[in-house]
Amino acid sequence: MKEITSNSPDEKEKSFSFSRRYSNYVLFILTGVYVFNFIDRQILVILQESIKKELGLTDTQLGLMSGFTFAIFYVSFGIPIARLADKRNRKNIITVSLMLWSGMTAVSGLVQNFFQLLLARIGVGIGEAGGSPPAHSILSDLFPPGRRATAMAIYSTGISMGILIGFLLGGWIDFYFGWRTAFFVVGIPGIIYALLLYFTVKEPLRGLSDNKTDIDETHSTKEVIVSLWRIPSFRYLSLATGMAAYPAYTFSSWLPSFLARTHGLKSNEIGYWLALSIGIGSGLGYFLGGYLADKMGRRDKRWYLWLPAAALLTAIPFSLLVFFIPDTKAVLLLNGMVAFLLSIYLAPCIALTHGLVKLRMRAMASAILFFILNIIGLGCGPLVTGMVSDHLKPTMGTDSIRWALSSALLINIIGAVLYFMAAKTIRQDLMKSK
Repeated sequence: MKEITSNSPDEKEKSFSFSRRYSNYVLFILTGVYVFNFIDRQILVILQESIKKELGLTDTQLGLMSGFTFAIFYVSFGIPIARLADKRNRKNIITVSLMLWSGMTAVSGLVQNFFQLLLARIGVGIGEAGGSPPAHSILSDLFPPGRRATAMAIYSTGISMGILIGFLLGGWIDFYFGWRTAFFVVGIPGIIYALLLYFTVKEPLRGLSDNKTDIDETHSTKEVIVSLWRIPSFRYLSLATGMAAYPAYTFSSWLPSFLARTHGLKSNEIGYWLALSIGIGSGLGYFLGGYLADKMGRRDKRWYLWLPAAALLTAIPFSLLVFFIPDTKAVLLLNGMVAFLLSIYLAPCIALTHGLVKLRMRAMASAILFFILNIIGLGCGPLVTGMVSDHLKPTMGTDSIRWALSSALLINIIGAVLYFMAAKTIRQDLMKSK
């Protein structure tokens, strides 16, 4: 492994040229970080019915905790942390962030009221803000453009693995030991994993995989935002990605409550079945989304956008079947297909975004993309759905959640249209960025 010193005067840490095996190891470790990210983010969802009963919460309050409030702090801290990651050691930033969100997840098991739990979830959101943008930037330095979407796809499978473990473990612990114990069990191991990351991963040279010398100056937040927003394809791509995240976050947040209220399942049953359907379905979606985009994109870069658009439209009829057919087993099987289709968008969009910007804009570009994605998807999706459910409850009873979830599918159409609009200029915009 040959040591290379960074040319950047403001970056004191050493950088290295890595073997393909080591690059894959870093990908494995960072994917593990993302697994903890989504275990700690989604654990609330599988526990929320038990928490609601003990603390006397409404659906709107649940939506605030799992969606809007979490998203506001996640995206607000994401951009300044990403700016720091474009200037300083990214590995250290991820390590501290993982320790913070894991610790706040464990603290959630001690809360006594809504306000305390809300504060704990805010802490989780702030910590998780420092996870993905630096990780995306590291991976873009380790994997060349032709393999980058596949690397991002493998990294993104951390979402599905986190959901799978969170639902399976959370539902089981909640049923047998209570929801407070579940927060302790999933939070503490993340602190230990952060030490593994710190001691075994090294900071790569920026631009390594692009055969570029890191002579870029760092850029202000305003410069990065203005630079990105001047790119027509990014404007449409980022908004489309937010629209794609809207049903994905909405369904993963409210399906446990839907299955409990409409199909009468218990928390351990819900955790088991959703772990399998969402975990396996979304895992395949994240991986194949990136893999197919890289493969088809060699012929035409527009496939990076056409593929997510087609997936969003195809998800609509399958989602309606999930919400309205009475057979519980069929619902759970079909939900796996929905999870697959709603996960295809992410890796191609991250890879394209990094291809549109300079080396020291990549972490910031990811943060801006995730800002838009999370404000629309995570911030609005669960909250609006909870509000619609509360509004319909006096007339529809337990069916209110069914209709509230169905209303989210209108966003799929908007997202698909935006992806097609982004595809019109993506080839020209990528050429300009070289």
